[in-house]
Amino acid sequence: QEQLVEPGGGLVQAGGSLRLSCAASGFTFSIHDMAWFRQPPGKEREFVAALSWTGVITNYTDSVKGRFAISRDNARNMVYLQMNSLKPEDTAVYYCAATRGTMSPYEGEYKYWGQGTQVFVSS
Repeated sequence: QEQLVEPGGGLVQAGGSLRLSCAASGFTFSIHDMAWFRQPPGKEREFVAALSWTGVITNYTDSVKGRFAISRDNARNMVYLQMNSLKPEDTAVYYCAATRGTMSPYEGEYKYWGQGTQVFVSS
């Protein structure tokens, strides 16, 4: 059964850092493009970052460029989101997602989803 699990959210002060991880199982992780989305309180889910299956090509939404970094370890079936210089507006439930053949910012393009992990950034 295909599964994405994201432990590791939490509470952090503005300006701080947090690394999210996502463990994949039940599908061939190494040939899937991976992404992180987030859903702020009271808002729709939005794209954050994507990474090609090779780990070479990245795509970020403008609001996180220079602050967040997506990476992966194909040997461990893991994808990460390093978040630095966090702001209160980064508060959201963060989801990892998997797809093939695209690094689209549109959630409808993604086949597998995690259950989400809460990140809260205090001011």
